[in-house]
Amino acid sequence: MAVPMTLHGLNKLKNELQHLKFTVRSEVVVAISEARAHGDLKENSEYHSAKEQQSFVEGRIQELEVISSNVQIIDPTMLPRDGRVVFGVTVDLFNIGDEDKVTYQIVGDYESDVKLHRISISSPIARAIIGKEINDIAIVQAPSGPIDYEIVAIIYKG
Repeated sequence: MAVPMTLHGLNKLKNELQHLKFTVRSEVVVAISEARAHGDLKENSEYHSAKEQQSFVEGRIQELEVISSNVQIIDPTMLPRDGRVVFGVTVDLFNIGDEDKVTYQIVGDYESDVKLHRISISSPIARAIIGKEINDIAIVQAPSGPIDYEIVAIIYKG
């Protein structure tokens, strides 16, 4: 199954993969060698910790390789500008209840980062606004109750 992702998300994933394969992996090998030199491996916590780290790194490398081999790049700048909210666009929302304005880019599950205002396509906000147009009201089901957002702007940028 193809994993939708922006070009920015794919580049970030590839950078993490390269860092793990060519920097972290070799650091872990060195840590294992140093811990092994300390003697009895049964009671060597440094050795066991380094082996656990190696297992984690190898698992993450494998996970990133699988994801990157199934990516479908979606470039927001190439999308039809038909005025609807779709994957990859950046959206300005106005919270009708508290009159706050927020901006989010709708991205894939593996590249979402709320601190950077990049929300997953499967998040409640994204699900509520997909397909909507400017001036439409989207009702987001939040744990604290429904929140009404007005779509103020849709930006097709990368």
